[in-house]
Amino acid sequence: MRNVLFVCSQNRLRSPTAEQVFAKRPDIEVDSAGTNNGADNPLTAELVEWADIIFVMEKTHRNKLQQRFRSSLKRARVICLDIPDEYGFMDPMLIRLLETKVSRFLP
Repeated sequence: MRNVLFVCSQNRLRSPTAEQVFAKRPDIEVDSAGTNNGADNPLTAELVEWADIIFVMEKTHRNKLQQRFRSSLKRARVICLDIPDEYGFMDPMLIRLLETKVSRFLP
């Protein structure tokens, strides 16, 4: 069982959508978090250490992750999906993008 973490800015649209889409898979555990201070579920060192794979939505999220949690990033693979903040929660276009991009890393 692999632990998969999805990260965006506020943890309101993109990463919670990804968490919901992939939560149905029996071979992975999923969670989501946001890099901003006011995020619904803020990113923590514990979450970073828990994760085997971290999918960030944009390069800025990867940069914040590496700056703030460098010591916790010992084993997780960090993958940038390059999905801009222009989709609503559970937007069908966002779901298709997530399924396409994530499936390369989670067959």
